[in-house]
Amino acid sequence: MIHCRSSHLTSLRLVYCDDISDQGLIDSISKFPLLEELELSYCELSRKSLEAVGRSCPLLKSLKLNRHGQRDPMILCNEEALAIAENMHELRHLQIFGNKLMITGLEAILNGCPHLKSLDLRQCFNIYLEGNLKKRCLEQIQDLRCPDDSISDYEFDATVQDASDFGSDDYDDYDDPFGMLDIGVMSDDDYDIELSDHHFDHHFDYHFDHHFDYGYDYDFEYGYDCNQDDDF
Repeated sequence: MIHCRSSHLTSLRLVYCDDISDQGLIDSISKFPLLEELELSYCELSRKSLEAVGRSCPLLKSLKLNRHGQRDPMILCNEEALAIAENMHELRHLQIFGNKLMITGLEAILNGCPHLKSLDLRQCFNIYLEGNLKKRCLEQIQDLRCPDDSISDYEFDATVQDASDFGSDDYDDYDDPFGMLDIGVMSDDDYDIELSDHHFDHHFDYHFDHHFDYGYDYDFEYGYDCNQDDDF
């Protein structure tokens, strides 16, 4: 759980924090009404967390919600895209590297986030930008990164995952293959922040040294659509 003693936090970065639960984030994010920049990359959080962020942080302008790109098995999921589109109407910058959204999810974001200036869709392999959709993206988005664009400037390991990367019993026993578990928090004001029993100052990077859970609790069938499962 995250606790902050200042309501003036404007920027928060959580990366590879798989121990942070939906409820922990939901309980804490309401304390940050002035938040403008948020990163929740490689965390095991659901749509519920994103909805809470949208409700609690009306000034949010930038969101990074990055995942590991995956081609096989093909997983189709608009849950995060719909949560963003329905709850974060003031976004200017959105990075959803490796997301499993489909074309309908992208269209929802374009409709729900009319002020969006930059959109990073790299390794979103369920998206095929062509025809009218590509034309609309180019007209509406000033800085557009397409699914197959270069990843040379991406700060994390961008190795594409597929079924061959895992043994049959490895989905629930996968130890931090990318070697980068960290949290960074930045704000314009001084504050204390507490994560479990750890205390940090104005800026911090924190490293976990424990088991990494790949985080999928459903069958890895080809073309699985997570939107069919209301409990996911």
